[in-house]
Amino acid sequence: MANPFVHIELQTKDLAQAKDFYSRLFGWKLEDIPMPEGGSYTMIDVGEGTGGGMFQNPDPAVPPYWLAYVGVDDIRASTARARELGATVLRDVMEVASYGWLSVLRDPAGAVFALWQPKPM
Repeated sequence: MANPFVHIELQTKDLAQAKDFYSRLFGWKLEDIPMPEGGSYTMIDVGEGTGGGMFQNPDPAVPPYWLAYVGVDDIRASTARARELGATVLRDVMEVASYGWLSVLRDPAGAVFALWQPKPM
């Protein structure tokens, strides 16, 4: 695997405003999916290219931001390798329902990104 960007995610304080803005600006198709712990996650269908999602961040101390996910074959090994190379693990490997696993890292220069390993279909 060439480790492409596979998902781009917006964490926002005002989900309704973000959905209205981006769907009108880009014509994205948005679909709300219920989350197991409550609330919903909005999937972004961009047609061609890398899609993503958006959700309401419940933490008032966290400003809105976009997070890019890079696809990996072995998330535990890739997370450990990133740590060895100087990354800070902000969220260790966690399972996301029946979809896959993610981890969130800060590279040695301070940029935040995420890793994603989908579950086999």
